[in-house]
Amino acid sequence: MARRKKPTARQERLGAELRKLREAAGLKGREAAALLGTDSAQMSQIEFGTAGVSEERLRRLAAQYACTDTELIEALVAMATDRTLGWWEEYRGLLPTPFLDLAELDYHSTYRLDVEFLHIPGLFQTEDYARAVFSYRVPELPADDLQLRVRHRMDRKAIIEGTTPIPYKAVIHEAALRIKVGGRTCSRAQLARVLEFSEADHITVRVIPFTLDDFAGATNAMMYAGGAVPKLDTAVRDAPHGAAFIDSEAQLGAFRTLFRKVEAVSLDPEQSRDLIHRLAKEL
Repeated sequence: MARRKKPTARQERLGAELRKLREAAGLKGREAAALLGTDSAQMSQIEFGTAGVSEERLRRLAAQYACTDTELIEALVAMATDRTLGWWEEYRGLLPTPFLDLAELDYHSTYRLDVEFLHIPGLFQTEDYARAVFSYRVPELPADDLQLRVRHRMDRKAIIEGTTPIPYKAVIHEAALRIKVGGRTCSRAQLARVLEFSEADHITVRVIPFTLDDFAGATNAMMYAGGAVPKLDTAVRDAPHGAAFIDSEAQLGAFRTLFRKVEAVSLDPEQSRDLIHRLAKEL
């Protein structure tokens, strides 16, 4: 297969998972390459996502690595053979690659967990709210780039608004609900939108109130995307260069624990709706 100049995050993840399986089997890259009748350079390219791998080769590697997790193997095969050109491809060359990687991650997610402290979660944001957020960027974005980012964010809502929405849980701190992003009118409309989403059967909204005693977790904003199998889950954190994708089992376990902790101290869905409704009336 031809070498890729810039693999997607999903392609890199496939390679990373194959590397984990090889390392768990105690094999060196050159030994794995020999199993495929290729060289170390080609094996390295596969594991870094810059080269693809066929279903036949992937299954051969899994067998040689003594991997008996059939669900994981089938999920990896699906990743290797998937040729989906999703809606995000229309933004290729127009937006930075992390925007496309996030949209592709959304598309393949089986569920989502979000925790936000200063902003309304992106999947809930109205156009005006998203525009206000992107407008605050320094240096200021050209009008066309700003509109592209807003439109892309609206398109990402397909995973909770489309014909086959995924389960979605959002925990939002009261601070994010009170900050008047875009002004009062924008904020009022935004809170109304959150309330509307909270009524959907597949969506759960919980609020961490200011009145909560002994809460020290306000630095733990997160986005967690469920994979085809738990080992393919992904956590996403903001980083100086853009979104950072996290896939180590230990870190994923830590993020799941963090979500359970903030979920446990938040208001239940009905109490959360009551608080959001009250805040909207105050605007």
